[in-house]
Amino acid sequence: MSKRDELIAKYAADLKDKCGVKADMDLLTQVTVGLGPSIYNADAETVSGTDPKELATVKNNFLIKKLGLKDSADLDKAIDAVIEKYGRSNRNKYRAVVYYLLVKHFKKESVYK
Repeated sequence: MSKRDELIAKYAADLKDKCGVKADMDLLTQVTVGLGPSIYNADAETVSGTDPKELATVKNNFLIKKLGLKDSADLDKAIDAVIEKYGRSNRNKYRAVVYYLLVKHFKKESVYK
Protein backbone atom coordinates (compact mmCIF):
# COMPACT_ATOMS: atom_id res chain seq x y z
CA MET A 1 0.00 0.00 0.00
CA SER A 2 1.43 3.37 -1.02
CA LYS A 3 1.75 6.30 1.36
CA ARG A 4 -1.05 8.10 -0.51
CA ASP A 5 -3.34 5.06 -0.22
CA GLU A 6 -2.64 4.92 3.51
CA LEU A 7 -3.56 8.60 3.86
CA ILE A 8 -6.76 8.14 1.84
CA ALA A 9 -7.74 5.25 4.14
CA LYS A 10 -7.03 7.50 7.16
CA TYR A 11 -9.19 10.27 5.68
CA ALA A 12 -12.03 7.81 4.98
CA ALA A 13 -11.85 6.61 8.60
CA ASP A 14 -12.01 10.24 9.80
CA LEU A 15 -15.07 10.88 7.64
CA LYS A 16 -16.79 7.82 9.08
CA ASP A 17 -15.71 8.14 12.72
CA LYS A 18 -15.70 11.90 13.25
CA CYS A 19 -18.23 13.15 10.69
CA GLY A 20 -20.60 10.20 10.39
CA VAL A 21 -20.18 10.19 6.60
CA LYS A 22 -19.60 7.16 4.40
CA ALA A 23 -16.95 8.28 1.93
CA ASP A 24 -17.33 8.08 -1.83
CA MET A 25 -13.85 6.60 -2.24
CA ASP A 26 -13.43 7.71 -5.86
CA LEU A 27 -14.23 11.31 -4.98
CA LEU A 28 -12.08 11.23 -1.83
CA THR A 29 -9.18 9.87 -3.89
CA GLN A 30 -9.60 12.59 -6.51
CA VAL A 31 -9.78 15.35 -3.89
CA THR A 32 -6.66 13.93 -2.21
CA VAL A 33 -4.75 13.67 -5.50
CA GLY A 34 -5.80 17.25 -6.28
CA LEU A 35 -4.02 18.42 -3.13
CA GLY A 36 -0.71 17.19 -4.53
CA PRO A 37 2.33 16.92 -2.28
CA SER A 38 0.76 19.06 0.47
CA ILE A 39 -0.78 15.90 1.98
CA TYR A 40 2.73 14.75 2.95
CA ASN A 41 3.51 17.97 4.84
CA ALA A 42 2.26 17.86 8.44
CA ASP A 43 1.44 21.57 8.52
CA ALA A 44 -0.20 21.79 5.09
CA GLU A 45 -2.09 18.51 5.55
CA THR A 46 -4.38 20.02 8.20
CA VAL A 47 -6.72 22.99 8.38
CA SER A 48 -6.89 25.25 11.42
CA GLY A 49 -10.54 25.90 12.15
CA THR A 50 -9.69 28.97 14.24
CA ASP A 51 -7.18 30.80 12.02
CA PRO A 52 -8.98 33.42 9.89
CA LYS A 53 -6.07 33.50 7.42
CA GLU A 54 -6.27 29.73 6.95
CA LEU A 55 -10.04 29.82 6.45
CA ALA A 56 -9.64 32.63 3.91
CA THR A 57 -7.19 30.42 2.01
CA VAL A 58 -9.72 27.58 1.95
CA LYS A 59 -12.36 29.97 0.68
CA ASN A 60 -10.26 31.73 -1.96
CA ASN A 61 -8.03 28.94 -3.25
CA PHE A 62 -10.48 26.06 -3.04
CA LEU A 63 -14.08 27.24 -3.09
CA ILE A 64 -13.63 30.17 -5.46
CA LYS A 65 -10.69 29.13 -7.66
CA LYS A 66 -11.08 25.33 -7.73
CA LEU A 67 -14.84 24.88 -7.42
CA GLY A 68 -15.69 28.08 -9.29
CA LEU A 69 -18.08 29.44 -6.66
CA LYS A 70 -18.90 33.13 -6.30
CA ASP A 71 -17.68 34.88 -3.15
CA SER A 72 -20.57 35.25 -0.72
CA ALA A 73 -21.49 34.80 2.93
CA ASP A 74 -22.68 31.28 2.01
CA LEU A 75 -19.06 30.21 1.54
CA ASP A 76 -18.13 31.29 5.07
CA LYS A 77 -21.24 29.58 6.45
CA ALA A 78 -20.37 26.35 4.63
CA ILE A 79 -16.80 26.37 5.93
CA ASP A 80 -18.12 26.99 9.44
CA ALA A 81 -20.65 24.14 9.07
CA VAL A 82 -17.94 21.74 7.88
CA ILE A 83 -15.62 22.70 10.76
CA GLU A 84 -18.53 22.17 13.16
CA LYS A 85 -19.35 18.78 11.63
CA TYR A 86 -15.70 17.70 11.81
CA GLY A 87 -15.56 18.82 15.44
CA ARG A 88 -14.16 22.15 16.56
CA SER A 89 -12.23 20.48 19.36
CA ASN A 90 -10.65 18.00 16.94
CA ARG A 91 -7.08 19.29 16.51
CA ASN A 92 -6.31 17.38 13.32
CA LYS A 93 -8.76 18.47 10.67
CA TYR A 94 -7.33 16.96 7.52
CA ARG A 95 -7.48 19.25 4.50
CA ALA A 96 -8.64 16.41 2.23
CA VAL A 97 -11.57 15.68 4.55
CA VAL A 98 -12.56 19.35 4.84
CA TYR A 99 -12.37 19.78 1.05
CA TYR A 100 -14.32 16.56 0.47
CA LEU A 101 -17.10 17.77 2.78
CA LEU A 102 -17.17 21.15 1.01
CA VAL A 103 -17.42 19.47 -2.41
CA LYS A 104 -20.35 17.42 -1.12
CA HIS A 105 -21.96 20.46 0.54
CA PHE A 106 -21.95 22.45 -2.70
CA LYS A 107 -22.71 19.38 -4.87
CA LYS A 108 -19.63 20.11 -6.98
CA GLU A 109 -18.56 16.49 -7.54
CA SER A 110 -18.59 17.26 -11.29
CA VAL A 111 -15.36 19.26 -10.84
CA TYR A 112 -13.59 15.97 -10.14
CA LYS A 113 -15.22 13.85 -12.87
